[in-house]
Amino acid sequence: MRKKNVSKETTSVLVKDTGIILAPDSQRVIVRPYIPFNKSLAKRIISRVLSLDESDIKKELKNVLDNFSHRHHNFELLLERQFDFVRRYMPSFVLPSRERRLLIGSFFLSEYSFESAALFNPSIVPHPDQSGLPPGSLRFILTLRATGEGHISSLTFRSGLIDKNCNISIDDSSGFATTAEMNENPIYDKISFARKLREIGIFNDFSNFIIGSLSDEFTFDELMEKIKSSMFNQQRLSQTNRSINEKIQWLAQCNYEAHFDPSVPLSERILYPRSPSEQNGIEDARFVLFTEDDGSNKYYATYTAYNGKVILPQLIETENFEHFKMITLNGNAAIDKGMALFPRRINGRYAMISRQDNENLFLMYSDDIHFWYEAVPLMKPLYSWEFVKIGTCGSPIETDQGWLLFTHGVGPFRQYSISAILLDKENPSQILGRLSEPLIHWTETNRSGYVPNVVYTCGVLLHKDTLVVPYAMSDQRSTISLISLSSLIEKLLHGAS
Repeated sequence: MRKKNVSKETTSVLVKDTGIILAPDSQRVIVRPYIPFNKSLAKRIISRVLSLDESDIKKELKNVLDNFSHRHHNFELLLERQFDFVRRYMPSFVLPSRERRLLIGSFFLSEYSFESAALFNPSIVPHPDQSGLPPGSLRFILTLRATGEGHISSLTFRSGLIDKNCNISIDDSSGFATTAEMNENPIYDKISFARKLREIGIFNDFSNFIIGSLSDEFTFDELMEKIKSSMFNQQRLSQTNRSINEKIQWLAQCNYEAHFDPSVPLSERILYPRSPSEQNGIEDARFVLFTEDDGSNKYYATYTAYNGKVILPQLIETENFEHFKMITLNGNAAIDKGMALFPRRINGRYAMISRQDNENLFLMYSDDIHFWYEAVPLMKPLYSWEFVKIGTCGSPIETDQGWLLFTHGVGPFRQYSISAILLDKENPSQILGRLSEPLIHWTETNRSGYVPNVVYTCGVLLHKDTLVVPYAMSDQRSTISLISLSSLIEKLLHGAS
């Protein structure tokens, strides 16, 4: 474990720098499919491999294994699975040897350095396993946005420890990286799915026939079978119904489940984009440990799904960071980036901070965590360092004095700064305190990077009287600073005018 002690001061006298740096590592790679857009090319590639004699097959496969097997777990299984996927491009009567199957699979895979460009916009929550710790210590999980070639963003994880003296340790990351396994046949709730369809304007006799004939809970396979039978029974499907058919499948694919084998270490787990809405990235996940009224806990994270053209706010749900549900957020208030969920219900309802207009902060309430309709203005830009827009820096933190919300402001030359406000505990629409200056601003040593002059965080952790603040520097690397909660509250209530 790498350990750094509290050391020098940073932007504000309240902020203590730990000296920890989390930098992108281009040597960490995942395997992703390579399927030519031209399917006839795929067939020709396979044909060329089939034309090799067995001695050439063994030689070429050995080269592949020597060059790549040490970089991935269960490498031969990956090759076999990819062969099974491209088997459709081969005549059914052809039965290649195992070595030939593995070699064919290798031609339809590639390595991807998922964090070669940036490791940034971190979030932090308590680890679900707090066993075996020294007194006064807390184990945590960091989630980071990792970006590689093509600016495709994934989620990666780190674990760490804050001890009784507020020293931070970050566990070393594994040299391996493993993407999540998709649940190929997830289960959907009929009422919720139909409601989501209506929200996006997809509900007519055709869609009602498909959804209405399904069980209260149905699987993806059952949905696809119903769609196929409905299309088969229609002599001619209208263009409108063809479009609705495509959008029903799109919605199903955007609400999916993914999991990791429990034996895969946390730092090896990579949530790589899988759904149509995420093709270009899973961006800026704001994780929070949510406590229900009955005392049960679950982790949620709001994030931005990006397909290269359109952003879509979505929700991650997990209990153990092994099994994840990715869920669309719906309703006319579920728009824009930067939604941050409160860690518990307020007066029996879910609550979120959002930015509805790419400029101001809003407060939202809902009876259903998947649907959001109510949004009332909370805060507008007031100071020059936030004149362009303001946003959240993660979920509000509950304190004795109120809800502490870290915010970001964008000022001249698109400079990003981190600040904070204090909201009333019973009525979060009431602002009790607001800093007139940023807590954290870029410095000469961290202003240069992928996106200059930016500091940004997606979540802060409270441990006793210490706020652990991980944040990104210039959208490229991340660091961690510490802030005294009592000092910050005092500043917010009595020294922020």
